[in-house]
Amino acid sequence: MFDRPDSKAAFDESSNKEAVVLVHLNFNDPDYDESQQEFIELVGSTGARIAAIVQGKRHRPDPKYFAGSGKVDEVAEQVLAAHAALVIFNHELSPSQERNLEHKLKCRVLGRTGLILDIFARRARSHEGKLQVELAQLQHLSTRLVRGWTHLERQKGGIGLRGPGETQLETDRRLLGQRIKSLKKRLDKVRSQREQGRRSRQRGGVPVISLVGYTNMGKSTLFNKVTSADVYADNRLFATLDPTLRRIRLHDTETLILADTVGFIRQLPHDLVESFSSTLEETRDAALLLHIVDCGAEDRDDLIHHVNDVLTQIKADEVPQLIVYNKIDQVDGMKPRLERNAEGEISRIWLSAKTGEGLDLLRQALQEYFPHVEQPGYIN
Repeated sequence: MFDRPDSKAAFDESSNKEAVVLVHLNFNDPDYDESQQEFIELVGSTGARIAAIVQGKRHRPDPKYFAGSGKVDEVAEQVLAAHAALVIFNHELSPSQERNLEHKLKCRVLGRTGLILDIFARRARSHEGKLQVELAQLQHLSTRLVRGWTHLERQKGGIGLRGPGETQLETDRRLLGQRIKSLKKRLDKVRSQREQGRRSRQRGGVPVISLVGYTNMGKSTLFNKVTSADVYADNRLFATLDPTLRRIRLHDTETLILADTVGFIRQLPHDLVESFSSTLEETRDAALLLHIVDCGAEDRDDLIHHVNDVLTQIKADEVPQLIVYNKIDQVDGMKPRLERNAEGEISRIWLSAKTGEGLDLLRQALQEYFPHVEQPGYIN
């Protein structure tokens, strides 16, 4: 079956934006509906025009096309009807499945990882962020360089060259490997500089608090409110990729460092986790995590679970957490408040980063958690 996207996610059909057909199959996934809405938002953030969404149920992926042959025929019909140039699957596709689908559908085919990498490439602003994204893209591409394309098999050998020469495919692989090696070397230098900064902060006794959470939970808005910074914040997925650190003051003399980081997502691609390791180290080495949650999200508990899965993946699951339920201004009757655990410690805060309601409670919580910090700085 296929559905037209609803009015919230759909783009103007009359626009000249690239038309895409989405494919989302249900493999008995309890989070299927939420995953599909997130998929629509991801594609929408690229500026593409969603022409149709093809859905279906399967017990397991088809080895050749991922979807069954009948479902692929449905996709082909939608591609033809919409003159679509791209089909995007909300799933991981093997290189051979991508090739088989492109041959069958006569258009480009992208899997979930390729989509997220494209979004990250659009969002990266800093030199480091661009290096990280390019590394992840090339690592993903390296798995797609497989035999089967005749234009890659042409020989370069000739008179004066030893042996039969080098195929274009082998050349591509060699150049790709060299570029990946160069990027890793440059990022190692960045990682070394970050590590020096962390050691310096640790010697100075300045704790780091890292903002974490699902993407589009309001982390950057809260960061700006607390630090009077001007970090880019927008109501869209992955508005922040580059980490930003600012000093904040609790009392007249007590200082902390607040770090704004990239938002997490379901099934965060492994290549991205590896490439962004230097960025994510700010989270792993933090003294406290402020886990930002949209208090009005129906699936907020599931989102908390997904974030904790990523924290485990980057080995930050042992860092203490303080849950911050944000966006209370969007829920009728919701007021700022604190919640304490059985030991009397503050465990949850309800506030609005947009209006500033409850920021005094966040300040109170940090003062209780860090009562003996003695460095200069400030907090609003």
